[in-house]
Amino acid sequence: MSSLLDFAVFDARLATHCRLMSLRQFDLPVRIGVHDFERSAAQRMWFDIDICVRLEDAPASSDDISSTLNYDFLREMIQNIVGFEHHELQETLCDTIFYQLMSHPQIMAARVNTSKPDVYPDCLSIGTERVGCKTW
Repeated sequence: MSSLLDFAVFDARLATHCRLMSLRQFDLPVRIGVHDFERSAAQRMWFDIDICVRLEDAPASSDDISSTLNYDFLREMIQNIVGFEHHELQETLCDTIFYQLMSHPQIMAARVNTSKPDVYPDCLSIGTERVGCKTW
């Protein structure tokens, strides 16, 4: 199933008038957690991002980076938010990234999923997610 079609639940125009751009399993060391053992070193986190950008803002009308939104923006934004300070909760870090994305004028909808893959030995990861869209 298409992630772009999933966004159509909010507004059908997201599926027909937008381009979906995704970043999958962006792997960063993050100082995060409420437990004492989590405060001593950074943990791996995965960041999965989907954004809907209006076709008029990312038409890819030429084979040139200037005709779309550069993925570097997503990576740099997450790296800047993560920074070097300690974050208590995965939920607040996820929300901060989500709100930053939603403040970007070209982004009409976003999904942010954060996961910590090394917490429990009997599961792939633990995580949280935010999804939302702007009104047109």
